Amino acid sequence: MNEHDAGADQGRVILSAAALRNLSAQDFARLGVEDVAYLRPVVMNGAQAFAIHAADGTPIGAAPSAALAAAAIRQHEMEPALVH
Repeated sequence: MNEHDAGADQGRVILSAAALRNLSAQDFARLGVEDVAYLRPVVMNGAQAFAIHAADGTPIGAAPSAALAAAAIRQHEMEPALVH
């Protein structure tokens, strides 16, 4: 076992602080891409909405409220994070 797989839980890898410091910008951008999605307030067609993005910034969708956006994220077995 090395610092990259120490603490693996249910197939997920938990990185040590030292391993996180050594991640490339590209690796850091991919960190959590399958586990976390973020939502942020936006205006779409003149109405308030919440955009949903993968952790790497890839647009996934939108919802009319933060609660619906978070529910959609959880429905896809991801954790929501609010960006403001």
